[in-house]
Amino acid sequence: MSKPKILVARSVFPETIARLETHFEVESNQDDQNWSKAQLIQKLQGKQGAFTTGSERIDAEVLAACPELKICANMAVGYNNFDVDAMTARGVLATNAPDVLTETTADFGFALLMATARRITESEHFLRAGKWEKWSYDMFAGSDIHGATLGIIGMGRIGQGIARRGAHGFGMKVIYHNRSRLDPQLEAECKASYASKEDLLKTADHVVLVVPYSPASHHTIGAAELALMKPTATLVNIARGGIVDDAALAQALRDRRIAAAGLDVFEGEPKVHPALLQVPNVVLTPHIASATIPTRRAMAELAADNLVGFLVHGKPVTPLNPVVLGGK
Repeated sequence: MSKPKILVARSVFPETIARLETHFEVESNQDDQNWSKAQLIQKLQGKQGAFTTGSERIDAEVLAACPELKICANMAVGYNNFDVDAMTARGVLATNAPDVLTETTADFGFALLMATARRITESEHFLRAGKWEKWSYDMFAGSDIHGATLGIIGMGRIGQGIARRGAHGFGMKVIYHNRSRLDPQLEAECKASYASKEDLLKTADHVVLVVPYSPASHHTIGAAELALMKPTATLVNIARGGIVDDAALAQALRDRRIAAAGLDVFEGEPKVHPALLQVPNVVLTPHIASATIPTRRAMAELAADNLVGFLVHGKPVTPLNPVVLGGK
């Protein structure tokens, strides 16, 4: 009996490829080429499954051109590269990789917050340029983390992890805004209190964004929201590009309407808005919040688990649209 055919759309751990090859006929992209939509469609011909990473857009056009496709398994917790409604209509299963990256991403979010508040990148550039000639009392003086007010927009697993780090580790007052309020036990564990988005922006010393991307959350932070923030406040985005209006943020940073920002995600990434590259008071990282070897291995293995679970055993691990399972 022939093996199902799958496509691994980006470079991944060789061990993951070897595991998949025990179950499937695998076409991989270990050269890590960036394929166009037309190339992706061509590569998906005859494939029943796809291992994706968040870079590959699976929409109605792709699905219509790839009628044999049955599952797309994202090696990411986010899945805004999937048109889940179109996938459901076509009977194609979508899966993601939640939970395995929660603590690592929360670690990074807090690291980015601290680097932003304490002006670490800005001061390092100063030092490397040979500009440090003497000490002064206000040289790169930033803002405190301990005892400050931390505002979190998006209080899922990662947001809760950041809240725990802030409240328990740094004695921060934690406020949050979410589509729905957490139950009282979770609020108590995180030492967090609910606030409206407007009150959070007005009150917080440090704002961290961990909200999933959707059309409804596009530009959750724009010029109007930035205007509500304290001039001494910082903004950190580890959510998705498009949650922040990057052009408006660059202008606010240039005008010092907020003190600083830390960004791991960008609109149109891997391109970065050129204005963000021109302001000194921003820390920029290339979408690496989950980038530790153990975590990336766990993400890859979970995507593989979903492909094997569904195509071999009929039981995916983390389905996003389980309604399609009834028809398989």
